[in-house]
Amino acid sequence: MTTLLLPTPATQANQAASAAADSELVISAGPVAFVDDGDTATVTLTVRAADDGALAEPVSVDWRTGSGTATADADYAAGSGTIEFAAGTPSGTERSIRIPTRESDGGETAETVPVVLESRDAEVSGASAVVVRAHDLPYLDPRLSTKRRVADLVNRMTLEEKVGQMTQAERGSVAGDPAVITELGLGSVLSGGGSPPAENTPEGWADAIDGFQTQALATRLQIPLIYGVDSVHGHGNLNGATILPHNIGLGATRDPLLVARAERMVATETRATGIPWTFAPCVCVARDDRWGRTYESFGEHPALASVLGAAAVAGFQGTRLDSSKSVLATAKHFAADGDTAYGTGEGDYTVDQGITEQSRDHVEAVDLPPYVAALAVGVGSVMPSFSSIDWTDDGLGNPVKMHANDELINGWLKDDHEFDGFVISDWQGIHQIPPLASDSPTTAQIVTSVNAGIDMFMEPSQFERFHTRLVAAVQDGQVTEERIDDAVSRILAAKFELGLFEEPFADRSHADEIGSAEHRAIARKAVAESQVLLKNSRRALPLDEDESVYVAGRNADNLGNQAGGWTGTWQGFSGDVTEGTTILEGIQAVADDVTFSEDASAPTDGADVGVVVVGETPYAEGFGDVGGPEWAYDPADGGVFREEKSMSLQPGDAELVERVCAEIKTCVVLVVSGRPQVLTEQLGSIDALVASWLPGTEGAGVADVLFGDRRFTGRLPVSWPRSADDPVVNVGDADYDPLFPFGWGMSTGGRTSHLDDQRIALQDAVLDPVNGVPPAASKAIARSDVAQLEGREAVAGRILNAAAPEDGH
Repeated sequence: MTTLLLPTPATQANQAASAAADSELVISAGPVAFVDDGDTATVTLTVRAADDGALAEPVSVDWRTGSGTATADADYAAGSGTIEFAAGTPSGTERSIRIPTRESDGGETAETVPVVLESRDAEVSGASAVVVRAHDLPYLDPRLSTKRRVADLVNRMTLEEKVGQMTQAERGSVAGDPAVITELGLGSVLSGGGSPPAENTPEGWADAIDGFQTQALATRLQIPLIYGVDSVHGHGNLNGATILPHNIGLGATRDPLLVARAERMVATETRATGIPWTFAPCVCVARDDRWGRTYESFGEHPALASVLGAAAVAGFQGTRLDSSKSVLATAKHFAADGDTAYGTGEGDYTVDQGITEQSRDHVEAVDLPPYVAALAVGVGSVMPSFSSIDWTDDGLGNPVKMHANDELINGWLKDDHEFDGFVISDWQGIHQIPPLASDSPTTAQIVTSVNAGIDMFMEPSQFERFHTRLVAAVQDGQVTEERIDDAVSRILAAKFELGLFEEPFADRSHADEIGSAEHRAIARKAVAESQVLLKNSRRALPLDEDESVYVAGRNADNLGNQAGGWTGTWQGFSGDVTEGTTILEGIQAVADDVTFSEDASAPTDGADVGVVVVGETPYAEGFGDVGGPEWAYDPADGGVFREEKSMSLQPGDAELVERVCAEIKTCVVLVVSGRPQVLTEQLGSIDALVASWLPGTEGAGVADVLFGDRRFTGRLPVSWPRSADDPVVNVGDADYDPLFPFGWGMSTGGRTSHLDDQRIALQDAVLDPVNGVPPAASKAIARSDVAQLEGREAVAGRILNAAAPEDGH
């Protein structure tokens, strides 16, 4: 096993002394005091009284150096003594112990000097040790290439240390006993959705992660942790972070430069809390919008997901990973998780974690191009999907879980496309590899997934079992040491490139930028560009700020609903999930005469315009599937199950639209949702219809386009279906007939390109205010948009020209 450098929590003598001590007085010392070889270490003791008052009686603390991996006299000056805290000493007072170390002649790994503390006057909390840093070894030399540093370090590692680097635990599983990080030599810790530290502030995050990092650096090789989090549309676990529109909204912007800038902002906020790794972006191609992760996709066509997925990776990683504004990106979920068949979902899920039943040619053409694009810009990690692939080439009936898919991970990703980053499993993802077992991960599951090419394993609570069983599997010959060395080399290379060996602790220099006006302005622009104007009869938009505005709908003044899942918690929740501006507040900041009635029970009183904000309530994977299970497990839910997910407007929303649109002459409807909502029956009564997606914390961006401070430029990233009974409609379908096609988006004036002028003119000519867009025009607009995404603008223009009505109307 890994050589342990920290002492056990207490010696028998300490335990006896603690039992006799005054329980209202506590002596504590930091678990680790780091010192450079040849310097003097300082161990700081702190005395605390239960009432934080002054000490009523004197407190004595005896100390002595214990027996660790350092050699007394040769490596350090052994010592002992007594520290006195006199009566009247204020609670929180500190005293220091100084322990000189001896400079060595050559390079060494880290060594430990335990410091034993005993007191009959107070309880001694925890244990402490001096760690003499590793020094003068090739892997610690930043002047050497990453390849040489990795090779040197791997050659020094034991099997147990290597497997430790392949093991990732969840914050909540190690927070109570962080010494397990040292004991197993863990390579990584993550925070799952809704797993912040006790103090959910930038400083609280950085302090907690630095505490975990301290434990990692107490190992003999001092390999730093890499901490990961799902910053999928901002640092969603952090209260006060800037939250972007989800990817489906970013897909509507068609703006790769904006996406890169926005993700750079997210990277800055994430890294400022001590986190150098995000499990983003999702580069899936969503082919069935009943999937609960549809909003994590940039769109239904691989060209759109490729362009914006690559932009997101570039934004996250920047030009240097060791920058304080960069994080390692993760392309997920490999591969084809947006292409699973309805009804094949895992457990009660209907789509999520299901089976992709397609040919190899289809997957190569539709699902894999975004990974090619992400690899081209140097994405550092890839995460497999929970889903399975069942190739139709050899007949259905033999699906393979992606976490066990040697053909695609080792073959397509690593061999064919020369991916040199590392593959991280999803949350207990290998537990679903058959045969299933109650004691997962089983040795068979571990062996299958390691040999399929997974390098690091997200085992939130079963990390110790994973570690033990993988070590045994290598010793038994089921996994080769060469495969282990390959996995560890990939992980270590990322850590070197991130600069973690030189700066393992949180760089807090950008903490004051988290949630700043500058960052919120970036998100606000992204919100404005994500808004898609589907219909605009009688020039209902833009609104005049002098008009009286009647606002209704449950999503008008609900930050949680407009942020969606992966905000605050895994599934997200309605209400004040974080800090931000609701859509209503954005409207109120522009217009002087605003009446808000969530359920439209207040009189409309002759309002000039009605704005009805409807749509979905928050959800994430699995529980967001149409027909899937319902969530009731966030504290905000109070045990009440959330509404069943649907592709249609909820009945209450539909009724609200009909009521307000019947009473107010000009009626604008905003749909705040993670996917299209079928409202074909209501379309005729709506003057202006906007797909607002899930805008995040900056609701003022919606008001910007409503009132004309910015023009509408967004275009549909997915086709908008006519019927909830037949909701699967994608560009390229032979019978393509959506209500609004892929690429559709009306404008409210301003300068546009010649190609946009052509598209807008065609849209104005063909839109039926009651029945939407006819099939022929839908095909032309969608095909043209794909051609434009692929850089074939001349072809896009010819398609639009051919579809234009002969009379020009």
